[in-house]
Amino acid sequence: MKLKGKYVVITGASSGIGEQIAYEVAKCGGTPILLARSKEKLAQIAQQIEQTYSISCLYEQLDVSNVKEVDDVFDRLLTSIDVHILVNNAGFGVFRYVEQIDLSEAKQMFDVNVLGLIACTKKVYAHMMEKRSGHIINIASQAGKIATPKSSVYAATKHAVLGFTNSLRMEASMYGIYVTAVNPGPIETNFFTVADTSGEYVKNVKRWMLRPEFVAKRIVDVMLTPTREVNLPFWMHMGSRIYQLFPSLIEKIGKQAFLKK
Repeated sequence: MKLKGKYVVITGASSGIGEQIAYEVAKCGGTPILLARSKEKLAQIAQQIEQTYSISCLYEQLDVSNVKEVDDVFDRLLTSIDVHILVNNAGFGVFRYVEQIDLSEAKQMFDVNVLGLIACTKKVYAHMMEKRSGHIINIASQAGKIATPKSSVYAATKHAVLGFTNSLRMEASMYGIYVTAVNPGPIETNFFTVADTSGEYVKNVKRWMLRPEFVAKRIVDVMLTPTREVNLPFWMHMGSRIYQLFPSLIEKIGKQAFLKK
């Protein structure tokens, strides 16, 4: 029960792995704080957590791309609770070839996936520095390790998340704060209703998709531990390691598979 008495803030908590992390935190005795744009969905999840685990679950409506909202929500939270763990999970992707990229869509991806993550981190980081403890968990992606066709902007945002996370980890270590990057492959969530409107990518990779419950459990397992990265699934992690050593070879061998997205 290492999470007992701990407050865990989760962005993007209204569905997918954010929702499953909330259930797993409550199961382990922690108190999840749910943040997302859909207040109605958050209310339903909070009610289910309270009924199932007898834990009071707080929630706030938040669009992480709105800096003023981030300031207001976190200021309210930090006046009443200590944030022991922040899970930056909010994010989305759209898969397009470069010539089809909509720049306003690309900007929104960076606003949510990168700048929103940084804004939320900054709000709790000073608080954690004073306490000289805490854990920041950033949900990146295997796309941050290996960029593939049709994911140029999404991969760019996740490369940025990994760069930010790696730098923050070294800075935060001076204050006893843990920083972890989570790099999952495709997960069976509603992420792909936006990312893959054609359904072709899901059709081609469905057999290898991760279950959100499994990913959530792995994330909660490493909370309050000095874990550098969580990479899922194992075989995809091995692929990214090989890619770092032999990028041209992997791009040549994997080209046909990558183009199936």
